Amino acid sequence: MSILYVSPHPDAFPSLRALIAARYGEAGEGPGWGGAHPRISLQPPPTSRTPFPPPRLPALEQGPGGLWVWGATAVAQLLWPAGLGGPGGSRAAVLVQQWVSYADTELIPAACGATLPALGLRSSAQDPQAALGALGRALSPLEEWLRLHTYLAGEAPTLADLAAVTALLLPFRYVLDPSARRIWGNVTRWFITCVQQAEFRAVLGEVVLYSGARPLSQQPGPEAPAPPKTATQLKKEAKKREKLEKFQQKQKTQQQQPPPAERSSVSAPNPRGIFMMCIPPPNVTGSLHLGHALTNAIQDSLTRWHRMRGETTLWNPGCDHAGIATQVVVEKKLWRERGLSRHQLGREAFLQEVWKWKEEKGDRIYHQLKKLGSSLDWNRACFTMDPKLSAAVTEAFVRLHEEGVIYRSTRLVNWSCTLNSAISDIEVDKKELTGRTLLSVPGYKEKVEFGVLVSFAYKVQGSDSDEEEVVVATTRIETMLGDVAVAVHPKDPRYQHLKGRSLTHPFLSRSLPVVFDDFVDMEFGTGAVKITPAHDQNDYEVGQRHRLEAISIMDSRGALINVPPPFLGLPRFEARKAVLAALKERGLFRGVEDNPMVVPLCNRSKDVVEPLLRPQWYVRCGEMAQAASAAVTRGDLRILPEAHQRTWHAWMDNIRDWCISRQLWWGHRIPAYFITVSDPAVPPGEDPDGRYWVSGRSEAEAREKAAKEFGVSPDKISLQQDEDVLDTWFSSGLFPFSIFGWPNQSEDLTVFYPGTLLETGHDILFFWVARMVMLGLKLTGKLPFREVYLHAIVRDAHGRKMSKSLGNVIDPLDVIHGVSLQGLHDQLLSSNLDPSEVEKAKEGQKADFPAGIPECGTDALRFGLCAYTSQGRDINLDVNRILGYRHFCNKLWNATKFALRGLGKGFVPSPTSEPGDHESLVDRWIRSRLTEAVRLSNQGFQAYDFPAVTTAQYSFWLYELCDVYLECLKPVLNGVDQVVAECARQTLYTCLDVGLRLLSPFMPFVTEELFQRLPRRTLQAPPSLCITPYPEPSECSWKDPEAEAAMDLALSITRAVRSLRADYNLTRIRPDCFLEVADEATGALASAVSAYVQVLASAGVVAVLALGAPVPQGCAVALASDRCSVHLQLQGLVDPARELGKLQAKRSEAQRQAQRLRERRAASGYPSKVPLEVQEADRAKLQQTEAELRKVDEAIALFQKML
Repeated sequence: MSILYVSPHPDAFPSLRALIAARYGEAGEGPGWGGAHPRISLQPPPTSRTPFPPPRLPALEQGPGGLWVWGATAVAQLLWPAGLGGPGGSRAAVLVQQWVSYADTELIPAACGATLPALGLRSSAQDPQAALGALGRALSPLEEWLRLHTYLAGEAPTLADLAAVTALLLPFRYVLDPSARRIWGNVTRWFITCVQQAEFRAVLGEVVLYSGARPLSQQPGPEAPAPPKTATQLKKEAKKREKLEKFQQKQKTQQQQPPPAERSSVSAPNPRGIFMMCIPPPNVTGSLHLGHALTNAIQDSLTRWHRMRGETTLWNPGCDHAGIATQVVVEKKLWRERGLSRHQLGREAFLQEVWKWKEEKGDRIYHQLKKLGSSLDWNRACFTMDPKLSAAVTEAFVRLHEEGVIYRSTRLVNWSCTLNSAISDIEVDKKELTGRTLLSVPGYKEKVEFGVLVSFAYKVQGSDSDEEEVVVATTRIETMLGDVAVAVHPKDPRYQHLKGRSLTHPFLSRSLPVVFDDFVDMEFGTGAVKITPAHDQNDYEVGQRHRLEAISIMDSRGALINVPPPFLGLPRFEARKAVLAALKERGLFRGVEDNPMVVPLCNRSKDVVEPLLRPQWYVRCGEMAQAASAAVTRGDLRILPEAHQRTWHAWMDNIRDWCISRQLWWGHRIPAYFITVSDPAVPPGEDPDGRYWVSGRSEAEAREKAAKEFGVSPDKISLQQDEDVLDTWFSSGLFPFSIFGWPNQSEDLTVFYPGTLLETGHDILFFWVARMVMLGLKLTGKLPFREVYLHAIVRDAHGRKMSKSLGNVIDPLDVIHGVSLQGLHDQLLSSNLDPSEVEKAKEGQKADFPAGIPECGTDALRFGLCAYTSQGRDINLDVNRILGYRHFCNKLWNATKFALRGLGKGFVPSPTSEPGDHESLVDRWIRSRLTEAVRLSNQGFQAYDFPAVTTAQYSFWLYELCDVYLECLKPVLNGVDQVVAECARQTLYTCLDVGLRLLSPFMPFVTEELFQRLPRRTLQAPPSLCITPYPEPSECSWKDPEAEAAMDLALSITRAVRSLRADYNLTRIRPDCFLEVADEATGALASAVSAYVQVLASAGVVAVLALGAPVPQGCAVALASDRCSVHLQLQGLVDPARELGKLQAKRSEAQRQAQRLRERRAASGYPSKVPLEVQEADRAKLQQTEAELRKVDEAIALFQKML
């Protein structure tokens, strides 16, 4: 057996790293090296078995006499479940390897250097402030990277995070106090997120962060704290905040309404085409949540893009009446304010109260959507209970009922005893239990036991022995009062002798036949299953096959009926206790055991859902589902991402008929009437008999149809309308065409139906999307839309489902405006959570948002949500990443402000964006990069690849326009050549104009505000950015490979110079730079970009050496490309002796590391026992170490020459 030897010291972070990796190996598919999970030993390895020299801890012995591996990096890599721990693909694995190397070579030395002296474990050779500064420099790359990333590689912890977190354990425990953690906010957030993971917590326990204090001058940080701000500065900042809030909240008329041309004549031909999309109607009771925010960010960006392309565009708003949710809200309000139930008030008066509530509160969700900048056509807002939509619902029901698609039947339904209504599958939450659990159930003072399996016996009738019995087990012991049979498998040898026999029910006068059915699992329990057809779906189907009676033992409130005393009238869970006690009293109880199970809960009432037999209205879905499935197979309907097509076909192929009855008052009352005929020749009907039901658009029409059906005069017909209402999803399924007045023909219906796109979350693919497709095809003969794009579901930064009880639910308005931790706590107090859940939620909020949620603004939230929207199933949303996009908004603002200053007050843009004849190299380059951004943006919108669009735009603005072009422009605008400067200004204006138009669909507020500050090319230019043409590749066709190649070289040289300056701490000096080239072409290119390198790299002289010319003495070297080396002059700028000492220590460590790797790879059994990916990692690590050694040797030789 393998053994992992670790140090018992609680701060031995290398051993902790190995232990956490082992935990991940246990949670995954086993350690990456393929062996079994190792045994943990806190004792040192026996000297008799250890190699020489003895290994450093942690050490892994791979079986007695097997291969030894030691050192935290190698051991953790072997124990981690997925090799390098990278999220798929070699590129990700390389990223993980780079961060692991950074942790080993940079973070650990800096962390130990800053921490160990503070603990008195090492006498520091350098002063403490220098050690803290070194730690700050090591943290800087982490802070920058984590500004836009939740983890170091991918969307879950990898070996990179493990290496870096354990390297920083000591500083976070003993050095980084609260003020330091505020400086390194992104690193702190990431560290806390990682150590909260289950695998980390299992090893580390609760990580207590350092709470001490030291002078701010001794804090590890990139710079000294700013002095206190003056009153003038504070006033200026307040004014800036006021302006920011003003433009973020400003709703320009053009942004809220489509352009007039779209409204004047929608049927006018438009060569650009038509784009129509309807909003997934939110509940009238709803308030904004991140699901709404994601949906609307995507839909609004698509709508704005199509509108800016000149298409006739309609994004239709609407709101759903939300039958159950709204009725519950108003019922609670009535009881709270007036002490009345709806039954005391009466149906008509109650509905008046609901409409009154709707008029007062029902448009709240619209106001919240407007705050998100949603450019819906608000004039077309509709409500599913509006007369127009209600008429469509009635028409659809009558047509489908007349065709036999809608029918009446008595079947099992999901029943909420608290709501006294059937509910749909989407309204059922499945609570998973691992064993015995006590749950609160509405209407019961004491908690009810679930998660146990109770076994009891039925005696065999007519047996020669009183002991012969059949033992069955159930999680719902009260339902045994409704048992009508016991089922066994036809091939089970234990029960063959019971064919034709019956069992005795201990409390009832009926016998229970033993039936033989293939559905029984012989291996589970005793192989015998009690059959209760009226209260279990599987039992109901068995009952249908064997013609068993279905006896209902519960009424609509959950009280027992059709049972003998003392059980009669008991609430179902009180009956559970009574039945169990009675079985024990009669000696039939055989045991109870824990049983993992799923308890169905009504998500509205939190009641346990009960399967009950009820007469209901159903939609026959078979043929409609086949047509919907065939539409996708033919390609008439595209579902994106395509992975969801498999789910679509699986649902359509296995669809069941749809129960559309709801026992509510609020909603579309079913237009069906029960018929009573005043004629002795016509026998009275019963509820389940569909012949005695008639539908009609009015009661008069229904009466005429009933009279015709029974051959009597209308005056002999009495009608009673069904009290129930239709499932909310029925009216929602008609939404794409009912909003245009169907069944009446209209201009809107002709032009905008079928729609272009349906965009929504994948969680309602069946409940809403499939039903829209089925009903659209059935009632109109057309698909309601041509494409369906399904976005991912938003989860928290840890991948957990958002839940109020976890405290991780995020209100988008809190992200927009910011909220303190106390503000988040206060929101919990106004919720419906139990006090215990409130405390748990507060702890979750404190862990995730220790300083509350910072103000991010609407644009940053929209852009961040779209950037997150990979075409997958889940989004792990980290608010700190949204904060990074707020900084991006600030960058846009400052860059545009600088650019406008550079353009000057008298600047007049040229009538077209075409370049002139005097553009510089960097002008041509930025136009080429802008062309690429335009291409990627349009391509991404067409493919619904929103991360590709946001990445292209973010990269252009931040890394190309701001970091490069604006810097290169500064000397040009201040220069004497006005012709070149004017060309640069025209190019800069084009970048601003096109760049803002590119961003506008995602960031409508800040881009509109900045666009209004730009001069216009022509007097006929549109007044608002949102109706300005979106940049097209045909408009921006300035691709310039030569300019890009030249600037790529300039940027490579710049990176090499910056790297050397950082290596030698030359932050405030402009050292000279010499470029050694391999050929004349590269030399010419380097000469052309030398001025740009000088600006971008903050270098002194940048000179290109002649071919074969010697390099000046005292230069450090770095490789810019395979054709160009960079030599940075260090002579006179650094202390050679000091640098030599550091390099000698670095070489010794690198030599030891290389030697260990060589010995490891030379060990016997290494090629056969070590996995290939680990061998490849070792090979790469050795190559990297040897390359570092060569670089160190070159630097040593350089400094020796300088002595």
